[in-house]
Amino acid sequence: MTADLRQQVEVAVRAVVDRLIPINVSARHMHITQEHLELLFGPGSRLTKLRDLLQPGEFASNETVTVVGPNRRVFERVRILGPTRSMTQVELSYNDGRYIGLELPARISGDIKETAPITMVGPHGALHLKEGAIRALRHIHMSPEDATRLGVEKGQKVTVKTIGPMSVSFNNTVIRTGAGLKVEMHIDTDEANAAGLASQTLGLLI
Repeated sequence: MTADLRQQVEVAVRAVVDRLIPINVSARHMHITQEHLELLFGPGSRLTKLRDLLQPGEFASNETVTVVGPNRRVFERVRILGPTRSMTQVELSYNDGRYIGLELPARISGDIKETAPITMVGPHGALHLKEGAIRALRHIHMSPEDATRLGVEKGQKVTVKTIGPMSVSFNNTVIRTGAGLKVEMHIDTDEANAAGLASQTLGLLI
C-alpha cells in the first residue's frame, strides 16, 4: 500500500468512526411531576437515585409503579426516571401497548396531547391520566456542537444502520439537541429485539 493510499484509508476510517452513535435500549418507564409523585408515594416524597443515566442529571430511581391497562392487565415495577418533570407520561413499546389494551401513538417524549389514557398505582395511591401513554419515537440526543459536527439539526430525521449479524437500518430517527447532552440514540425493546441488539452497542449515522 502506498503512503497516499494509506492516508486515504485512514481518513475514510476516521470519517466512519466519527459517525458511530452509541445505542441504548429504553425499556418501559415513567416520567413524573412532583405533584403526581406525592399522590402515588405520599406527601413530601422525593425520587431517590438507583443509578445515573448517560445524560447529565438524569437517573433511574428506586421508585416504581404498577401500570394498569384498560383490559386490567398490568406491568409491575415500572421504573420512574428522574428528576421530576413538568408533565407525567409513561413510555411503552408497541407490544407493551397491545398486551395491556392500548393503542399507543408514536411521539417524541413530552408530546402527550391526545395520547392514550393510562392508570398507575403506587404504595400511597392511584393516578389515572386521560392522556400520557406513548410509544417513544426513536431519537438521538446530542449537543448543538455535536449536531454541527455531524451535519444535522434539531428535529431532522436521519437513518442509523446497526452493526452486527442482524444489521438493520432505523429510518426516521429524530435528532434532539440540548446544551450538554451526550450523543446517544434511544430505541425501544421491540426495535432492539428485531435488530438483535442489547444496550451499549453502536450504529452508523448515515
